[in-house]
Amino acid sequence: MKYHLVNKLLVRVLPFLISWLLRLWFATCRVKEHGTAFREEAESYQKAIIAAFWHYSLVYVFYHLRKDSAAVLVSASEDGEYIARLAHHLNFLTVRGSSNRRGIRALRELMACLDNGTHVGIVADGSQGPARQAQAGAILLASKTGSPILPIAWSASRSFIFDSWDRTAIPKPFSCITFFYGKVIWVPAGIDSGGVEDYRLQFEEQLNNLYRQAWSLQDRQAH
Repeated sequence: MKYHLVNKLLVRVLPFLISWLLRLWFATCRVKEHGTAFREEAESYQKAIIAAFWHYSLVYVFYHLRKDSAAVLVSASEDGEYIARLAHHLNFLTVRGSSNRRGIRALRELMACLDNGTHVGIVADGSQGPARQAQAGAILLASKTGSPILPIAWSASRSFIFDSWDRTAIPKPFSCITFFYGKVIWVPAGIDSGGVEDYRLQFEEQLNNLYRQAWSLQDRQAH
């Protein structure tokens, strides 16, 4: 009973405190954007955008895009509740689901967001990985709605790296951050399962190329 009360309190308070800590933390960093022409191209089509990024980059992506009106897919797990509340405090809408739980319903909710003009953020390798291997969700969304996929990656001169499946990275205070937008990906409507796989592989390769490009500016091959 006591554990559940403490956990409930932490879920309510901790994400709020972290959201303000991140604002103070990242305000000390220098940020340079690359590929803004790709973002401008995606915006020029007057369609809601699917922003896609690897799981390692999630924390800083949430901060960097906090001023955009967007919905993000967050795991329906208990741990996902912390991420969902953090996203809420950084001005995001959240849709709960994963490839294993509530997946179809979550996909429909994201489709509704896109159809209503709300941008969507997707962790391309999902909540459990494998790391930097794209799942099909972004491809299915793009095919069903006609929305463009905008790949995103970032690197930092100095980062904290966590011992997790994706090696979650958070830029250190006063670090230099490079934030990349990649070439827009369009997926045709009505493609079959083979077509979904072809575009998934293309998407994975493009996002990994962007990832390597970002980290090469830090003289590294990976984070």
